Amino acid sequence: MQFKNPDGSTNWQHVANWSGGTLILLLSIAVVTLILTRRKLRKSNRELHKIRGELELRVQERTATLDESNRLLKETNKLLENEIAMHVSTASRLRASESYIKNILESMPLMLAGVKIDGKVTHWNKRAEDITGVKAESVLGKNLWEACPAITVSHEQVNDAIEKNETITIKHTQRGQYCFDITIYPLQDHIEPGVVILIDDVTRKMMVENMLIQNDKISSMSELASSMAHDINTPLQSILFDLRAFQHLLSDSSQYINKITSSGMPEKLTSLLAHANEKGEKMASIVQNLQEFARGRSDRIQLANMVDVMEHTLQLAGDVLSAPSGLRFTDIQIERNYEKNLPMIPCYVTELQQALLSLFRHAYDALGRVSDPGHKPVIKIQMNVSYDSFWIRIQHNGVGLSDEELMYLFEPFVKKDATQVGYDAGKRLSIAYFIITEQHQGQLAVTSDINVGTTFHMQMPLK
Repeated sequence: MQFKNPDGSTNWQHVANWSGGTLILLLSIAVVTLILTRRKLRKSNRELHKIRGELELRVQERTATLDESNRLLKETNKLLENEIAMHVSTASRLRASESYIKNILESMPLMLAGVKIDGKVTHWNKRAEDITGVKAESVLGKNLWEACPAITVSHEQVNDAIEKNETITIKHTQRGQYCFDITIYPLQDHIEPGVVILIDDVTRKMMVENMLIQNDKISSMSELASSMAHDINTPLQSILFDLRAFQHLLSDSSQYINKITSSGMPEKLTSLLAHANEKGEKMASIVQNLQEFARGRSDRIQLANMVDVMEHTLQLAGDVLSAPSGLRFTDIQIERNYEKNLPMIPCYVTELQQALLSLFRHAYDALGRVSDPGHKPVIKIQMNVSYDSFWIRIQHNGVGLSDEELMYLFEPFVKKDATQVGYDAGKRLSIAYFIITEQHQGQLAVTSDINVGTTFHMQMPLK
């Protein structure tokens, strides 16, 4: 072996040389490795410094970006806070404005009703509740004419205002109770077509304007009616007595009749006397009604079928109503709308027929004054029961009533300057009003448009 001598002893010099050489070689390798490692380390350090610089630059950039984002976020938050504050303020003002408008609508002295084109109610203020007696919760979202059948505005008038996009104004009056100006406004630039119905109570204004003359009329009405009836009745009884005596004389004086038979006078004279007697009896009935108008009635009422009463009155109107214009009552188209199974109502049949005949006479006169040759005269009659009342509506398409005519329609007497009114006192409905309101404890009102026509509303209690 290399590490032993020939004699077998260990050659330590050789071992030491070889070990020293090996150690030097290992140290050289270690030195080279360290040098290489140091170079790599320097290179890594340089790269780390470069990366660190880049990271610091990125951190600075990110920090600047984050600061800018924070600044923008703060500004956005501030703007959002301001916008939220503005929205809160706007919402508060809107609520206050809505409450203010609602309070105005609720507090206004006019009845206000909002109605869609399909008839559903969108608004119903406190005054509407007071006038109609129907609560808002009972009518909102429902059909107006089903929820409040007593309303005087018709569906046709609402549709007419929407189609023409024009405001419609009508009058509704009931003497001694109220007088209303009704205005139908079509909604402008609204998503769904509809109208606003305003009913203005002008009763106080009318009462103030006519207070003095009304007081004089009320205080003297009974006295004047009684004196007129007495003045007419006295000569009328004498006329009837003379007519009966003369007719009896003619029937018994055969010798007188034989002398004038050839001339044909007795038969003609008898016919004239009979006709005069019939008219005299009718005048006596008028006088009796006038006396009852002054002092009221005490007779007992009876149950009657209003369909029979109405049909009999129409037949009577066809027999007695005529005019120089050539229009006959039978030429007028009568449209009947009677509710089925109408109950019997307590009434004075004769007087009620007289009141209805007066209304038909008034409608007949208005239809006869229409100048349009193509006009078709129509009278619509509606009878129905609503709650505890019996309703009768008589509507015609003749010449409507003016403000002056509406004011004095139910008045029994003519005021001093009646010539300026231009309205015949004989066309008034004071006796009809008396029969309905006093004898039957009901109500009689009128709604009129000068260009459309007139509707009479009668309400009588069922009990």
